[in-house]
Amino acid sequence: MLLRIHPKNPDSRQIKKVVDCLKKGGIIIYPTDTVYGIGCDVNNKKAMEKLCHIKGLDIKKHNLAFVCYDLSHIADFTKHLATSTYKLMKKTLPGPYTFILEANNAIPKLFKNSKKEIGIRIPDNNIPREIVQELGNPIVTTSVKDEDMVIEYSTDPELIYEHFNKIVDIVIDGGYGEVIPSTIVDCTQNTPKIIRKGKGDITPFL
Repeated sequence: MLLRIHPKNPDSRQIKKVVDCLKKGGIIIYPTDTVYGIGCDVNNKKAMEKLCHIKGLDIKKHNLAFVCYDLSHIADFTKHLATSTYKLMKKTLPGPYTFILEANNAIPKLFKNSKKEIGIRIPDNNIPREIVQELGNPIVTTSVKDEDMVIEYSTDPELIYEHFNKIVDIVIDGGYGEVIPSTIVDCTQNTPKIIRKGKGDITPFL
């Protein structure tokens, strides 16, 4: 299904349709403030396994990130944050950043391994944030990226739909996406470290 949702003012009925799909174990593709993402309900093990199968990932090894509505969600999955890290996240989020944080004991239960880190995204885009808020918990996310596609990250939701419509449940058309992914910041040590320079100003982390 190709579902058009306005990024500035998402229709609550459309958001609910997406959330109902996620609750049933569905896989969705959605816009962010960077590239389009593909994800599922973090609490649905079968959906996570399906997502990893689609992307050709090993769920026990790949570092998937979570999309959260705001900072209130991160305590469910991370250890106690240093005050400096919290202030840094509060200053830069919502925004085009993925923060790598120390995971708490909830993460190994989800992934059935010994994961000690988790990526957190709070994108500056109302569509995924409204979905997460309505769902009541984060969604697992990874970038829409496929070796068969002409460019590394497709920006056109209709082309994404043509490519993925048979293997995902909903593709959300929220307008054209970006070609630059999020900046990844490792905050598991005392000093923030840029792992990948993507979209967004890195000055706050220097």
